[in-house]
Amino acid sequence: MKLPAMLLSSALLLGSWAAAQTDPFLRTAPAQVKPTVRGAAVGGVVPAAAPVRASANSSKSSPAPAGGAETLAQAKTPSFGSPRISGTAEGTKLVFDLPKGMTYTLVPTFGGLRIDVGGVRVVPASALRLAEHLTEYRASSGQIIMGTPFPLSLSDGWRATEATIASGSRVLIVELGPRLRGGAGNVGGRVPADARAQASLQAPVPVTDTAAGSVHTTDLPPGDSVRQQPGTPPPAPPAPLPGADTARPSTLVGRIPGPLSSGATIQAPRIGKTPGVTRMVLDLPPGAGYRIVPGTLGLRVELLGVGLGSTPTNEQDTSAEVRSWRYEPSSEGVNLSIVTGSPTTSRSGWRAQVLPPLSGERSRLVLDISPAMANLTPLAPREKTLAAVPPMSASSGAAVLSLRASSVRPRVVIDPGHGGKDPGAVGTIVEKVVTLDVAKRVRDLLVAAGVDAVLTRDTDRELHPDKNTDLQMRAKMGTPGTQMFVSIHVNATEASTALKGYGIETWWNPNHDLSYQLATVLQRDMVDMTGAFNRGIKGYRSLSVLRNSRIPAALVEIGFTSHPVDGQNLTDNNYLERVSVGIASGIREALMTGVSASGKPAASAMSGP
Repeated sequence: MKLPAMLLSSALLLGSWAAAQTDPFLRTAPAQVKPTVRGAAVGGVVPAAAPVRASANSSKSSPAPAGGAETLAQAKTPSFGSPRISGTAEGTKLVFDLPKGMTYTLVPTFGGLRIDVGGVRVVPASALRLAEHLTEYRASSGQIIMGTPFPLSLSDGWRATEATIASGSRVLIVELGPRLRGGAGNVGGRVPADARAQASLQAPVPVTDTAAGSVHTTDLPPGDSVRQQPGTPPPAPPAPLPGADTARPSTLVGRIPGPLSSGATIQAPRIGKTPGVTRMVLDLPPGAGYRIVPGTLGLRVELLGVGLGSTPTNEQDTSAEVRSWRYEPSSEGVNLSIVTGSPTTSRSGWRAQVLPPLSGERSRLVLDISPAMANLTPLAPREKTLAAVPPMSASSGAAVLSLRASSVRPRVVIDPGHGGKDPGAVGTIVEKVVTLDVAKRVRDLLVAAGVDAVLTRDTDRELHPDKNTDLQMRAKMGTPGTQMFVSIHVNATEASTALKGYGIETWWNPNHDLSYQLATVLQRDMVDMTGAFNRGIKGYRSLSVLRNSRIPAALVEIGFTSHPVDGQNLTDNNYLERVSVGIASGIREALMTGVSASGKPAASAMSGP
């Protein structure tokens, strides 16, 4: 369960202090031109690459056979992956051979570097802790993930270069290190011809799969392979502000009581840091007003009726949550721009509260900033009701719960992860408890809308004491006539990296042509409903509960129990309600649009073939 576009102009790249830190670089090999910034999706999160569909005159691609063997067709297909790895205490170097006709996108994230690959096959591989600065290497389904123990930005923590080696072939050199700078700005040029440089490019790569117990870790979501580390307690959640109420949205506009004094100025914000949260405190004089404007790059706080004076006007690298802040004069006073590196909305990514003065006359506008802060406000009754889903024709192989002889309710299997002796992730909450709670809520929402929603378990139990058998039994509940399979899980990371893991992600495998579309709809609706950090669609692991399903299937990770803020989300009834409605609405939309085993929209399924 681990491991995360509006178009930016070149002027932003060269000079803007507020450039988005997750923007990818689009490259085509072997042309030696500098990369361009590709636009980010709405919300500032780069979407995962869609699966490659076979043309009408070609056969569908399939995962590499077990044991690393390749089919003859795969062997003849140009491939990308299997890097040569070398490293020092300063950084880790990975060298990839670039086949002709390949395209790739470099995407720096808070947890490492992702390469989205097009035009060639990605060589499947999986390994952990290959080097000091490479904690994870995963390659599959058109994507390569390189995990790092430090965050990456647009230009910091990594460097990418294309070069020509002695044999004349082109290579992509990726360097990872906390003190490296450059990003993709150094693409192009030649590798020095000295023996040491050439040797570093030819070193073999020790990428092998890993296993844990009787179940391969690649059979499980990433968080299921997390091991508790003795003596390393998880970060404690931050203490709430006096009178804080997360169920009430923060006020976007306000004014400090009292008359405004002429010539009042603002001081630099006071900064406090706790695990997962950065607190910024603005001391505002009586009569000063404020407006808080969320955005894709962070927050803008418009301070009304005050001036700058001689206070410092900016700071870089303030914290993990605040990349930088800057004061700028405006016609109404002063604007404070805060770059968070992740999107904020009116109800997520931050919270604000005005507190009375500690001493003197200045009140305190307190801003708590964290990408893990979700929307915890309650839903209105109408928001907790799904529109009805029409019955399906029995001839289309739908479910067994009959409304009349010719129609049935569409059947969906909901899988609450873990259960019984298998607790799943344990942190702020116990995974098996929360997944069952959410699954029951999803079932109730769907049943009320006319869906035959079936749970793989409705009590605290496992389906079989053997984990492999348990996973297979869950997947096989998607019997003929079932329209889709959705497994619900909670994520986790090890305590030493807990602050890197937060937000919602959805997994898919190429077990069915429509699994990716199902994952996409579920991810979108969950993020829209909760305001949680969007970790995107993931498919680089072959998960047993997905690949053994014969119908559209997806696995949702609804948050991280190991994160001090995200873990608190999972204890909040409003959050669980919101994520449940998001899952249920995604399932409903999938049924209504034909993202189901029948392949027909529910509204037209009664018409038959």
